[in-house]
Amino acid sequence: MRGLDLPWLPRWCTLVRADNPSPMTLEGTNTYVLRGDGATAAMVVDPGPLDEGHLEAVAAHGPVERVLLTHGHPDHSDGARRLHEMTGAPVVAADPAFCIDAVPWRLLRGDARNETAAGLRIRVLPTPGHTSDSVSFVVEDEDHGEPGLLTGDTILGRGTTVVAHPDGRLGDYLTSLETLRDLGALTLLPGHGPAGGEAGERAAAYLVHRARRLDQVRAAVAAGATTAHDVVRRVYADVDPSLWPAAELSVLAQLDYLGVSRRGG
Repeated sequence: MRGLDLPWLPRWCTLVRADNPSPMTLEGTNTYVLRGDGATAAMVVDPGPLDEGHLEAVAAHGPVERVLLTHGHPDHSDGARRLHEMTGAPVVAADPAFCIDAVPWRLLRGDARNETAAGLRIRVLPTPGHTSDSVSFVVEDEDHGEPGLLTGDTILGRGTTVVAHPDGRLGDYLTSLETLRDLGALTLLPGHGPAGGEAGERAAAYLVHRARRLDQVRAAVAAGATTAHDVVRRVYADVDPSLWPAAELSVLAQLDYLGVSRRGG
């Protein structure tokens, strides 16, 4: 898909959406091309799936000096190596397994860092929870500001995300949401769904949602639910059953957080 220059996005950001819609990916994976005023090269965040047409559309916004990953799930990372081949740009990720020619700029877990590239200031925030390797990026133009927050799957543009147990952990996720909430009114640039709106406000709403879900899970266990699947049937009864396997991962993470024995279906 061609780049979407949406009026509510920062001037340094172009959204190129992959054609991989599904109940889990919503409209598709959001790939972002970032370039500050006057910069000759761009950065790409989350190349998306291994889809030649999509990657060609992304590369057309080049030259590309760096490819960043918010986390290693395939719908965000599978196209990274091919985009590297097309552009020569190193691939940078929190998980070294996904880095390509990027040792000097490797993201360090547990270490918020500031970088400058493509005419932009970038703050790297470890935000584990959805996965253990999830990071978010605070980005702003060196001259004009316009701060935005790229969240991958930590916050979506619509609905809520999965805590992908056992790699994802709810305690980590809640801490990450608190960190993002405290950033305030940055433009939300999520990995799926509509971009725009205030990231801090969305993070606060996610925290309220998670607290309610935990109360529901506690009540389900107290009422006799004996497996994660039982909890899903009670707590997620209003959710499309096609999403129940993903919901079960989140329930397992919730049970782990509450200290309840992990039990499958």
